[in-house]
Amino acid sequence: MSTQVITIKNLSEDDRPREKLIKKGIQSLSNAELLAIIIRLGAKGENAIELSQRILAQTNNNLSELGRYTLRDFKKIKGVGTAKAAGIIAALELGRRRNSSDIIEKKKVASSQDIFTLFHPILSDLPHEEFWVLFLNRHHKIIDMQRISAGGLSETVVDVRLIMKMGIERLASSIALCHNHPSGNSQPSGQDKAITHKVKEGGTLLDIALLDHVIIADNSYYSFSDEEQL
Repeated sequence: MSTQVITIKNLSEDDRPREKLIKKGIQSLSNAELLAIIIRLGAKGENAIELSQRILAQTNNNLSELGRYTLRDFKKIKGVGTAKAAGIIAALELGRRRNSSDIIEKKKVASSQDIFTLFHPILSDLPHEEFWVLFLNRHHKIIDMQRISAGGLSETVVDVRLIMKMGIERLASSIALCHNHPSGNSQPSGQDKAITHKVKEGGTLLDIALLDHVIIADNSYYSFSDEEQL
């Protein structure tokens, strides 16, 4: 039995993803074909498209679930080494960054739903916790958004002094906090409540109001403001 790595060049020109993209446009490609362009090479006995189909099958073709995969997770898949895994992770991260770029320009935050809509594409499929802060002017329009920290599966370390320093530097009138729970449980922990209290207390001293703290868990969220916990 042959153990040769089969390349996309073995396919007809119309079936090659790059050629198909050029002739028919990006929308004509399936998820597997897009992934095949990223990984470039297949594995023993299968071309890049077939390997991509197998990678996607690991998550039942759910791209959000695929976005949770770490380097180690990808490398557990037969035929996926460090280079292929790194390429996939980089492409997924670019997608997250594209979702967040430009969205903050002159966007006004009027509710917890606005915060959820802004951060859901960034945080919903991460396998670890990340803590972000929105800095707002006196009209509640976004000045900036910054990731403060990234942690493990269940918690992340937050430096309240750093948040206040960044708020002063940006001349923020108010801030909003947001972080994710990879567990899928949106209810705040004792640590979440303590951080919220400390940030609110620090902001009061510096005349920077805390508008909300939103916890994102999959497609749901918890709002300290909505629950009258601020």
